[in-house]
Amino acid sequence: MSDGSKKDILSDVAGYYSGKLAAHGETPRGVDWNSEEGQKNRFRQLLKIIDISRPVSINDLGCGYGALYEFMKSDFEIASYTGCDVSEKMIEAARARQSAPEAHFVVSSEPPGIADYGIASGIFNVSLGHTKEAWGKYLEDTLEVLDRTSRLGFAFNCLTSYSDREFMREDLYYADPVALFDLCKRRFARNVALLHDYDLYEFTILVRKQP
Repeated sequence: MSDGSKKDILSDVAGYYSGKLAAHGETPRGVDWNSEEGQKNRFRQLLKIIDISRPVSINDLGCGYGALYEFMKSDFEIASYTGCDVSEKMIEAARARQSAPEAHFVVSSEPPGIADYGIASGIFNVSLGHTKEAWGKYLEDTLEVLDRTSRLGFAFNCLTSYSDREFMREDLYYADPVALFDLCKRRFARNVALLHDYDLYEFTILVRKQP
């Protein structure tokens, strides 16, 4: 087990997801989701943060092979999209799949610039042997990044501490949705929504900032 520093966590995350991609390819299982429908359901919740009446810029933190961008293309007017991932293999796959001029993919733990909205899907779930305290700090630090790099708002999801105890796994991080709602409300914005009604063992938080 590493010492839980952000550098160690990011190194472990990069190795884990590169391994998933190698094992399962550019599929939902390749980014550690059980099914394509589950992946799409998560995207639908996260994208409720977006005002669809205008073109938008997006930072996708933990973009994997670019599945969120592909999901958005038909229903959203994307002015620019930047996908960030700490796995170099994931970024290589994303670049190979996408050639649209508005889509950019970078190997990074933080977006290189400010966008209208920040999205983080699934990046807080697999704690890889790190302590709850270390992973919780990493989560809060990452929310600070999302806030700093988002102009109009950001959205993220987590596995829920309300999961059935008999099915909870030691290698996963189950967050307290009420505590994270309170943190976001106090620290980031007045308008915060907690979505916990879409039949998965997780929740989504939408943080809407004043333009």
